[in-house]
Amino acid sequence: MKLLILAAGYATRLYPLTLNQPKPLLKIAGKPMIEHVLARTLPAGGIDEVYVVTNNKFAGHFAEWAAGYDAPEGLKITVINDQTMSDEDKLGAIGDAELVIREQAVDDDLMVVAGDNLFSEDLVGFGETCREKQTPVLGLFDVGSTEAAKPYSAVEVDENGRLLDFVEKPENPKTSLIGIACYFYPRAFVPKIAEYVQAGNNADQPGRLIQWLYPRTPVHTWVVPGEWYDIGSAETLKEADEVFSRRGV
Repeated sequence: MKLLILAAGYATRLYPLTLNQPKPLLKIAGKPMIEHVLARTLPAGGIDEVYVVTNNKFAGHFAEWAAGYDAPEGLKITVINDQTMSDEDKLGAIGDAELVIREQAVDDDLMVVAGDNLFSEDLVGFGETCREKQTPVLGLFDVGSTEAAKPYSAVEVDENGRLLDFVEKPENPKTSLIGIACYFYPRAFVPKIAEYVQAGNNADQPGRLIQWLYPRTPVHTWVVPGEWYDIGSAETLKEADEVFSRRGV
């Protein structure tokens, strides 16, 4: 299986912190955020190569990080520059995924995770679900209330964890479960990403691909245990740093 870490955004909401430093390389509990992402996702199992897709502004930063990262034995890390220069000409998360698949000739199962998603627990169960279902799988998180789900992608699932409904930023969510940027696409479904992009669909928000997929094919889900942070503001960055530092993660 290949792991794709989405790291091509410009994180303008975190300026000036991210003006000259990519968000996934900001430090949480003393180490770059991306290393926390890897520490939690690699236990999903079977990952032999990691693609980090970034932009022209920060490709050098990630190349330098990768050169100094103490990767597990046998794990290859490839940094891919999508050649964009600013927030205005970015390809979007799905556009970046399509670029990596095409340029790297990916012909394998693919796990996709945003480089600013922090998990307090390993994703062992996610990997087990992916291998069992052999369908696209969406990571979920329970935010605790329907009110808290409003800014996110609210979902409904059946008793087997199959996705029944997916609504971006709903006014009246029916559940407190939200879709997060943690996805699995079996090898046979990877070409669907190019099909989606070539059809002219929204290539920015990664959840849009799931929204397009689930009426066409079964999509299963897995609820992330513990805590989850989507680092989108200085406040969540500070909170995550405090929590992870306290736990010595």
